This record gives sequence, C-alpha cells and structure tokens, in this order.
Amino acid sequence: MKKDLYINGFASVSALGISASEVWEAYQNPRAYFKRRKHVEKEYWVSPVSAKVKVEAELLKSEKKTYQYLDESVLFAILASRKLKKNLAKSSDFPLNNTGVNLGSSRGATQLFEQHHQEFLETGSVASRTSPTTTLGNLSSWVAQDLGTSGAVISHSITCSTALHGILNAAAWLQSGMATSFIVGGTEAPLTPFTLAQLEALKLYSNLNEKFPCHSLNFNKQSNTLVLGEAASVFALSTQSENAVARISGLGFANEQIKHSIAISSDAKCFQDSMKMALTDARLKQVDAIIMHAPGTIKGDEAELNAIQNVFEKTPFLTTNKWKIGHTYAASGAMSLELALLMLQHQECIPNPFYKNAEIPQEINHIMVNAVGFGGNAVSLIISKL
Repeated sequence: MKKDLYINGFASVSALGISASEVWEAYQNPRAYFKRRKHVEKEYWVSPVSAKVKVEAELLKSEKKTYQYLDESVLFAILASRKLKKNLAKSSDFPLNNTGVNLGSSRGATQLFEQHHQEFLETGSVASRTSPTTTLGNLSSWVAQDLGTSGAVISHSITCSTALHGILNAAAWLQSGMATSFIVGGTEAPLTPFTLAQLEALKLYSNLNEKFPCHSLNFNKQSNTLVLGEAASVFALSTQSENAVARISGLGFANEQIKHSIAISSDAKCFQDSMKMALTDARLKQVDAIIMHAPGTIKGDEAELNAIQNVFEKTPFLTTNKWKIGHTYAASGAMSLELALLMLQHQECIPNPFYKNAEIPQEINHIMVNAVGFGGNAVSLIISKL
C-alpha cells in the first residue's frame, strides 16, 4: 500500500538569508539579490550567499581542522542541515539517528577542484586531501557525520533537477520501508571562473549591460539572461504527519529525446509528462500555483510555458525565484520547493515582476514545483496543505 509522504521541516542558506523568517521577508520585497563580480579580469552578474552565511561558513571551518579543507558547497550544506536539525528539535522527535541523507550537487566541489588543478599545472603534484575533498560522495557523508545520522548516505548529480531527484529517491526508500526518514536537498557554490566561463561559452549568460540581470518569465526578452547563484536547501521527509509542514501529494518524472546536449523540445515534452504523472499521482486535474524552473533563457522559459498550457485547461498562478536569486543549479529545485512551502504556510502568492497572472488564488491548497536538468531530465512534484 502506498504511504503518504510528508515534509517535516526545511532550511536553506542563500542570498536571501539563513532563516525562514529572513527568506520570507526577502520574498516580500521587490529587490533582486545580484552583484557584479570580477573573475580572472572578467566581470559577471552573480547571486552570492549573504554576508551572514559567509561569516557562519568561516566559523564552521574553525570548529574542526578537517572542515578547513572542505569546499563551500559542502560547508553550505552542513550549515543548512544544522538549521534543519535545530528546527526539527523545536517541533518534533524526528529520529536523526535512523535518518538517511541524500544530497546532491551539479558542479560539486568546483572551487577546490579548480584550485587543486591549478596547483597540479604549476607544480606537477597535489595535496594529499585533494581526492577525498573533491569527490561527490564527500557531500552527503560530511553532512551525515556532522548530524550524527546512521541511515543510508547517498550523493548524486543530475544537474538542475538534482534536489528533486533526491526527493524521488527518498520517496522510494520510504515507500519500501527501507527507511523511516530522510534528509534531502541540493547545494551549489558555482561562482568560479571556469564554471562561469562554461555558461558564457553556451551563450546563456546574462549581459552586464542588463539593468535587471535575470529576466525569468519575461517572454519579450531578446537575449538569454541566466545568472548563477549559490545556495544550499534541505528538507526532512518521512511518512509521519505529526508536526509536518506539508504533504507531498504527487511525484512525476520524465526524460525526452534531445537534439542538443542542453536543449529541450519547444513544448518541453519531458515537463508535460512529468506534470501529468504528478497530477495523476495526486489525483488532481488542477493546482493553484506552479513554481517554474524558468532559468531566464529564451527557449527554456518558453518551452516550459508551452508545456504548462498543454497540460492545464486553466493556467495556474505562475511564478519563479530565479529573477531574484539566479540559477543555483542543483539547489534550484530545492529553493523553488522552499518558496512553495512558504507560500503554502503564509497563504500568499509571491509574484514574478515580469509575468502578469490572469488572477491570484484566494486560497492555496496545492502547489507544483518543476525542475529540469541538461539532457531533458524533468521532475515535477506537488505539495498540498495539511
């Protein structure tokens, strides 16, 4: 028999802040959290974590010698997970000692990897900690060590749909009875010269001349406006409704045959299939709102909108957060889910300044969250009010 899945807590670190109250306050103002930064004599728009997060990351490094060698993607994940643990301790007896951990990253320890590779090019050798601190498994394992969990420890990378794939994976473990609870999410610290240069080479990155860096859901834009951001966002999942913040009522996933390594079809067949699967799983035909993936690229935004219009007879309230914090790669789906949870909790829709919805729902019961990674790898999930 299928078991109901619940989100028992959530936490994040990003440009928006380090607490749920800070994040919600940030969503309620019209400010976008972008800065111009120079990397190897070239300037880019980016969305770095807040100064408070940076301070906490430095304090974390001073706790243990081993933490001094960790990439910021891992440090951000530990900070977010500690906030989650603190939130859970206030409201429930979430069994951390039997909890699995499934966190992911798109780029992984890119800062350390670039640093150690440069050292290798210059000296022909690397430091002894290079291998363990740059492997993907280094991510979830350190979070599990820090929290003191004893369940399954899994790391994975499925580009921009990484975090939502973590929820799919946790759902399978929980439904099978192989686990009683899971911590899932995504983390990314991609603001490095090599990573930024890769996106610029793809001609996806926002132009410095743009007064407003990311035009996610602006369907009149004449150029791509993707901007990279850094963040970590995590969730506690279980089959227990006690002290839960929302129910996961629907899950969907799909791939599509692609003609280009970073493209999806013009009507995003993968999103159509993943959204239909999530709706069927939730036994719904309609949701009140959709937090779109919408990265700020011309084709990506349009394809997802076309998919939504093909699936729904009445277009739900549409929004996104990338106009505000940029694309945080593996953390992007998790940050979208956090926004959905906050909207559900506060019963307030957060609009996108570039898109005018036909109407705003007076009551929010069901919200869909979309994410898609390179290769047409889409995930859609639906959270519902308890």
